[in-house]
Amino acid sequence: MVKKFSKAAAGAANDNNLLGTVKESSSQIWLAGLGAFAKAQEEGSKVFEALVKEGSGLQKKFRSFADAQVNDMTNEVSGKITEATSKAAGAWDRLETVFEERVGRAVGRLGVPTKADIQKLTERVEELTKQVQKLNGGKAAPVAAKPAAAKKPAARKAAKKAA
Repeated sequence: MVKKFSKAAAGAANDNNLLGTVKESSSQIWLAGLGAFAKAQEEGSKVFEALVKEGSGLQKKFRSFADAQVNDMTNEVSGKITEATSKAAGAWDRLETVFEERVGRAVGRLGVPTKADIQKLTERVEELTKQVQKLNGGKAAPVAAKPAAAKKPAARKAAKKAA
């Protein structure tokens, strides 16, 4: 029985030893955690500032890259717009030319004089006017009077009076 008691006492001593070791380990773990927390707080602001600085640099790089891309796209779109505008203007000019030619042919078929025809006639009239003035001795040719309106025959009036 003494052996059992001494074994129990030895087991209790081992338990106390184990308990002390666990307490000491947990205390060290706690202190390490507090130290890590303090260090993280202290260096956290430094890390935060470094991250902000790095983020600012990246933002500047991204902005310059984005601006370059926007400028490239703007130039490309402007070029395409200019090209499309010139093509449209050329097509419009061709359409206008075709329209003018067709209208001119239709007017010619109808016998309507062109501007060139009228100009030639005007020049011819001026030339003839000068010749007439020479023949008249430099005097302007008299303007012909308008013919008077025809009078109604008097017989009708007489016939109405008789009736």
